[in-house]
Amino acid sequence: MTTKSQQLFARAQQSIPGGVNSPVRAFKSVGGTPIFMERAKGAYMYDADGKRYIDYINSWGPMLLGHAYEPVVKAIQDKAASSTSFGAPTELEIEMAELIRSMAPNVEMVRMVSSGTEACMSALRLARGHTGRNKFIKFEGCYHGHADAFLVKAGSGLATFNIQTVPGIPAGASMDTLTAPYNDLEAVHKLVSEHKGEIAAIIIEPVAGNMGCIVPDPGFLEGLRAICDEEGIVFIFDEVMTGFRLAAGGAQQKLGINADLVTYGKVIGGGLPVGAFGGRKEIMQHIAPLGNVYQAGTLSGNPIAMIAGYTMLKILSDTPAIYNELDVRTEYLHKGLERVLSKGDAPFVINRLGSMISVHFSDKPVNNFAAAASANNGLFNKFFHAMLADGIYLPPSAFETWFVSAALLKADIDETLEAAERFVTASNL
Repeated sequence: MTTKSQQLFARAQQSIPGGVNSPVRAFKSVGGTPIFMERAKGAYMYDADGKRYIDYINSWGPMLLGHAYEPVVKAIQDKAASSTSFGAPTELEIEMAELIRSMAPNVEMVRMVSSGTEACMSALRLARGHTGRNKFIKFEGCYHGHADAFLVKAGSGLATFNIQTVPGIPAGASMDTLTAPYNDLEAVHKLVSEHKGEIAAIIIEPVAGNMGCIVPDPGFLEGLRAICDEEGIVFIFDEVMTGFRLAAGGAQQKLGINADLVTYGKVIGGGLPVGAFGGRKEIMQHIAPLGNVYQAGTLSGNPIAMIAGYTMLKILSDTPAIYNELDVRTEYLHKGLERVLSKGDAPFVINRLGSMISVHFSDKPVNNFAAAASANNGLFNKFFHAMLADGIYLPPSAFETWFVSAALLKADIDETLEAAERFVTASNL
């Protein structure tokens, strides 16, 4: 029998490239037909046929408190009555910036934008304008959005589709992009030595989420901070995933490392399209109209996006116990998966920090992109489809982290573990 998702996917491919508006959604990595969702509430999503799924994507991170969280929904409804956009400044934008400053270490000024890609693109331009240098270092498997300069050895969708080069990007756009393996401090020292005085920025996901969940080795981020201090390089944390998720102050607070600039997205919008970049006043004052580094956006500071994000962040700021609850839930999931998968013979690694977690079918540690790519990702694909059939919605790629929400109940995790155990038994792992 043809499902409604199959019908919708066939229809979508007639007018949308690949049938989706973001590549990973197409299920090409794992195979099969993408599931078209109709509604969601709390920890659950419901597809076009009415089937319920326990959600471990949570819109790729922002649904920290669960889908259709009532205070956020009500705030959006109330604000929409005043207008969906002004194209002029509002007091709410000030309140949002003040709230971010109060929560995030080392953020003295902040500029709102409309996406994580825009935030990272703007932060890099600002770092270049501040330093007068052009080159920057990124890490293999880290994804900072689809701006031209970032699509060199990037994770996320590019890793999923094994895209090594991207047509449409001229060589000159990426010639100043230097890459190093994640967690390899020596490689960074070498690049800095080879390009002395030429590097404007080092940008990194402090906890990578686009090659699975990859945690920084002890001393790695501290070492990068020291290099930046010694060489006058701007240290950029891409906290589009980790910001306001790992802690009220994001990865900076969780890991005790201050960046010079930080980019945000996902949680900061409460589910709406929002991004931001911020950091030290000394650097941020170079942004127009205060300085000459130009950045603009018609919908930046959009009132509907701002009220959704402000409502979400205010709850997180006022209720710090949420983060401990998230950690406890994710630890319970982690230990349960270890117990269940250990019943089979297939080697596996589970990476976790806070409410980010991923499973890799590998017999060695997974601490960079090469290790993630060499895992048995064919087995992950089988695991994904077995879990999907049992109503567990995981990211449709071995190169994506899972996200846990505060709406997830112990019973939901137990149901997830029972599905995983059925997979182990049925697959004779």
